[in-house]
Amino acid sequence: MNTVVDKLFLDSASNKHLDWLESEAIHIMREVAAECANPALLFSGGKDSVVMLRLAEKAFRPGKFPFPLVHIDTGHNFDEVISFRDKRAAELGERLIVGSVEDSIKRGTVRLRNPLTDSRNAAQAVTLLETIAEYKFDACIGGARRDEEKARAKERIFSFRDEFGQWNPKAQRPELWDLYNTRVHPGENMRVFPISNWTELDVWQYIAREKLELPSIYFAHQREVIPRNGLLVPLTPLTPAKEGETVEVQTVRFRTVGDISCTCPVSSDADSVDAIIAETAVTQITERGATRMDDQTSEASMEKRKKEGYF
Repeated sequence: MNTVVDKLFLDSASNKHLDWLESEAIHIMREVAAECANPALLFSGGKDSVVMLRLAEKAFRPGKFPFPLVHIDTGHNFDEVISFRDKRAAELGERLIVGSVEDSIKRGTVRLRNPLTDSRNAAQAVTLLETIAEYKFDACIGGARRDEEKARAKERIFSFRDEFGQWNPKAQRPELWDLYNTRVHPGENMRVFPISNWTELDVWQYIAREKLELPSIYFAHQREVIPRNGLLVPLTPLTPAKEGETVEVQTVRFRTVGDISCTCPVSSDADSVDAIIAETAVTQITERGATRMDDQTSEASMEKRKKEGYF
C-alpha cells in the first residue's frame, strides 16, 4: 500500500477510536457533575491527569469546572511535576486544593518509622480521606486505568467506597451500558474513573493529537540511577545508593510519576511524544510493573492499598 495512504488510513482509524473514548469520558464527567453534590477532580500533574484536564475543558468550557482540583502531596514528589501542577492550575484559573501528608504526620494520623526517608505513597490514603472529610466531597474523579494493574482491571468506572473510605470488590454496583448508580449516604464516597477503558498507548496518542504539555521528566534525559532488583532507582537524598551498589548515568524517562521513594525511570531514548508512542506500542510490561517498587512488595499490593482508602 502507498505509504502516505497507509498513514492517512491509520491516523483516521486512531482518531476514530480516540473520539469514542473521549466521548465516553466526557459523558462520565458530565454524569458526575449532574448527579453528585460536591465532586472533585484529582490532579497530580501526571500524564493521565493532564488528559483528564483536557477532557474537563471539553466537557465544561467556556464555563468554570463544576469541581475543584485536588492533589494529595506526599512531600516526596518530583519538583518538575509539582511546578507543572501549579502552572497548569494557574493557566486554567481553577481552584487547587492540596492535601499534605506532612500535615497528617504532624497531626499524628500518619505514623512512619522514619518520616524523612520512608515511602509516603501508601500514607497518602489517610490524607486523601481527611481531605474528603474536610471538604465533604461525595465523588473524586481520578485518572486510573484498567490496564495499569490487575487490581485496577476489576475496578468499576463508578467505584463505591464505604464510610471508612474502603473499597470492597464484592460491594460494587453493576454498570449496564452507560447507566451508573451514583447514590451514596453521608460519609460514603465514589471514586470515578472516566478513562478506565483507555490504555497507556491511547493516553499517549491522545496527548499527541491534543498537543498537550507534560512535565519534562516524561521524556528522555540523563539521570544518575542505581540498578537494583531489575529496576533503575533514581539517585536522590530519599533513595541513596546502598553499600556495594554502583551509581550509573543513563538516558532514562519516567513512564509514570509518583512518590520519589517508589517510582523508577526506564532506560529510553524517546525524547518526543511520537517516539514514546512507538516505544509504548511494542512494550510488554505495564507501566506500574516496570516502574513502581511499591507494587512489587507483594502480588496484592494495590488491592491492599485500595482497601485502605487509596484512590
